[in-house]
Amino acid sequence: MAKLFGFSIEDTEPLSPTTVSPVPENNEDGVDWSMSSGFFGSYVDLEGIYRTEFDLLKRYREMALHPEVDSAIEDIVNEAIVSDLNDSPVQIDLDNLNASDGIKSKIRDEFKFIKDLLDFDKKAHEIYRNWYVDGRIYYHKVIDLKKPHEGIQEIRYIDAMKMRYVRQNKKKGGNDKYKNRNPLVNDNPMDYEWPEIEEYFIYNPKLTYPTGNVKDLGSNTGIKMTKDSITYCTSGLVDRNKGNCLSYLHKAIKSLNQLRMIEDSLVIYRLSRAPERRIFYIDVGNLPKVKAEQYLRDVMMRYRNKLVYDASTGEIRDDKKYMAMLEDFWLPRREGGRGTEISTLPGGQNLGEITDIEYFKKKLYRSLNVPPSRMDGEGGFNLGRSSEILRDELKFTKFVGRLRKRFSNMFNDMLKTQLLLKNVITPEDWEVMSEHIQYDFLYDNHFSELKESELLNERLNSAATAEPYVGRYFSQDYVRRKILRQTDEEILEQDKLIKKEIKDGTIPDPATIDPATGLPLDAVPATASSMDGGVPIMEPDLEGETMDPKVQMPKGGEI
Repeated sequence: MAKLFGFSIEDTEPLSPTTVSPVPENNEDGVDWSMSSGFFGSYVDLEGIYRTEFDLLKRYREMALHPEVDSAIEDIVNEAIVSDLNDSPVQIDLDNLNASDGIKSKIRDEFKFIKDLLDFDKKAHEIYRNWYVDGRIYYHKVIDLKKPHEGIQEIRYIDAMKMRYVRQNKKKGGNDKYKNRNPLVNDNPMDYEWPEIEEYFIYNPKLTYPTGNVKDLGSNTGIKMTKDSITYCTSGLVDRNKGNCLSYLHKAIKSLNQLRMIEDSLVIYRLSRAPERRIFYIDVGNLPKVKAEQYLRDVMMRYRNKLVYDASTGEIRDDKKYMAMLEDFWLPRREGGRGTEISTLPGGQNLGEITDIEYFKKKLYRSLNVPPSRMDGEGGFNLGRSSEILRDELKFTKFVGRLRKRFSNMFNDMLKTQLLLKNVITPEDWEVMSEHIQYDFLYDNHFSELKESELLNERLNSAATAEPYVGRYFSQDYVRRKILRQTDEEILEQDKLIKKEIKDGTIPDPATIDPATGLPLDAVPATASSMDGGVPIMEPDLEGETMDPKVQMPKGGEI
């Protein structure tokens, strides 16, 4: 094989020769361990949905132009990517990363540099939409091959129709051990030399043409590019039967086709049944049969109205060439009848029924994982109790969160390449750090915030109710763990912060506060003490007399 275009980042510590597995690495991207069969693999599709990956992408992009699908896609993209005038749509979160402040600062700087190369703050909506519709996205990381330590110089978008990911066996010519031995028969699998897997991309800039035809589909032509030089992010959906990566629009193909057919048939039915049709009884007298027919045709051509419905454009045109469904009835009548007469047939009834249209619309929205309540702006945004929030909205929020996490793999790959090229970290360090690097997207949906706020209120109310019983039936630790649901880490953190704030004087010391009055213990009211050894002074009675403090109050039942 010819040398691949691009660059490769090699591990400093490769796996031990004894660390072998007959199972290839699974990237969950729909690329199987097989030989390449052309630029886009082809197969027999008995369902008639698609034959090649090229056809699949074309169908996805055509679907995205449909009004209902476009509205659903916009709901998803607007929920996932929140464009704010001041804040960036996404920020890197390194709170869980166990690294020095210097390393964290460099990672933040490189991430900002990558965002600037992508112009992500301005193009976030378009980038995310392209990824969602196609189910994959490709970027070429351009570097200076003579100065790789300078990092990524440019990031260029690649049309998914011109790119393909290939995983195949490396050819090993003259390897008798590999050729002649079968590890599945009697040999020891550990003695078998398993084939090496080679992964690369094929880029064909001349695949598509204005006519929509695909040339050289069966040939494996194109520029072969290294795996490390391309950023490849997929939706995570894979057709396991055919080995293709799918878009989230794939589930809506059937629903969309059904909705289109129902809408077209509804329009045709309305046009054919809504108007009233007429019956013309034409008096032809004693004319011969041939002349009577000619006379009837002349009258028809004089008065008929030809309307034709074009299903591809939704237009209605007057065309004499086509037979329409709005034909009136023209019947000859001989002499002796009632003469020329025109009667009317009533139009169709119940033309306002669109229950089937609404059903397929909701089915389409459900197949796109969008709540049907968002269709046509139904149900306004609710800022009330969490019990009033629809379960569909909560499911939708979780779905968008999964999409964000999957889309973050694009940033992960670019950041990894940049940090390794600039020698900030090693490949081994990245394997450890990558799990702790998170990406914080800007949120616009407040359902989760409302839910957390209401849960906190309920817990605080429960804690206030249990306060009189602390020390008798409950301990402070039980209240914090079981009622307030604080973890061990949160308890230690809060105790530390409370001590610090008491020391700084931000909050008063609870030991110096009277629990009954909430006032400091040293601020005792003057009426609460007297000169007589601290004995309380009795309040004057109704007659203005003062009771002797030495006189004991009568016990119950005494007069």
